[in-house]
Amino acid sequence: MPNSHTGSVAGSRNAGRVAAAYLQPLLELVNERGVNLHTLAAKAGMADDALSMRQESIAATDYVHLLDAGAELSHDPQFGLHVGERVKLGTYNVYGMILMSCRDFEQAFQQTMRYEVLAHDLGRSALVVNNEITEYQWHSQFPQANRHLVESVFAGIRVFGNWFAGTTLPDAPVYFRHAAPDDLREHHRLFGKEVHFDAKLNCARFPTALLSWPVPNADVSMYPVLQLHAEQLLKQKQRAQQDGGIVAQVRAAICNTLAQDQARLPLIAQELLLSQRTLQRKLSEAGFSFQQILDQTRKDMATDYLQQTGFSLADIAFLLGYQEQSAFNHAFKEWTGVSPGAYREKHLSQNK
Repeated sequence: MPNSHTGSVAGSRNAGRVAAAYLQPLLELVNERGVNLHTLAAKAGMADDALSMRQESIAATDYVHLLDAGAELSHDPQFGLHVGERVKLGTYNVYGMILMSCRDFEQAFQQTMRYEVLAHDLGRSALVVNNEITEYQWHSQFPQANRHLVESVFAGIRVFGNWFAGTTLPDAPVYFRHAAPDDLREHHRLFGKEVHFDAKLNCARFPTALLSWPVPNADVSMYPVLQLHAEQLLKQKQRAQQDGGIVAQVRAAICNTLAQDQARLPLIAQELLLSQRTLQRKLSEAGFSFQQILDQTRKDMATDYLQQTGFSLADIAFLLGYQEQSAFNHAFKEWTGVSPGAYREKHLSQNK
């Protein structure tokens, strides 16, 4: 009986997002090909300045359209493969850092299935372990999309996997649901000779023994810190998707941008595709100001982090977007009446 694991599908196809970091390889490729971002955006049916605006994410549907537009404008029938080849650690956002703190490949796959949603809502990973052979599956949220989407995902996994392992991984059979393109040379260069089409699933198969491979230079001491931070982001994203209200959406956007010190009204409004005035009006109608939501979000995250011994006060200040620990200390005391250190001491003594 196979041992099967799968990541949850969060959000509807129309509500899905793709993080700016995940979009970056596509933008780098079209730039190399001399394609203007305004032209690319317009070709994809977006506002012609959409890609030059600073946003933390774009709609998943827009990303799919950008793949098609990029392929057409750059005259590249293997555009998806070439986007995937440009994947880096930072492409996967927060969960990319978690992967680098995993002890082995099995733990890395497990974290991928849980935190993939923090990078994109394009599809979900699953892992089926069956004795000596393990099957990695990727279930697209856009099954009718052009082949560039799934090919970019698998090319990215292949390139990142080699870098992650610190060596070239052995070739593994790869299966795609779509029909074979006319020219397979790029597929064979990236994946080896065993590339199959018209398959039932998008998947790759490899020896189960690979799951026990250690991650070279992994900083396992950072895993608890990074995982807790990722859980915070995941919780806020799920809350925003379930609630759908403006307050939940703002909280989720704030959580995603705090550590980059970008949780400011103009940037959050841009992320939500609203003008500042419209966002302020919507929040006012809900009975909140932006500053109130920012403070409450920081307070909630701070109290969670302070209950974990793996976070220093400097770590927490950074994750909450404070440039100085003293500013965090001052804000926390205003919120709660006690210093962060005193709050932590009291919590730890109560739970001994």
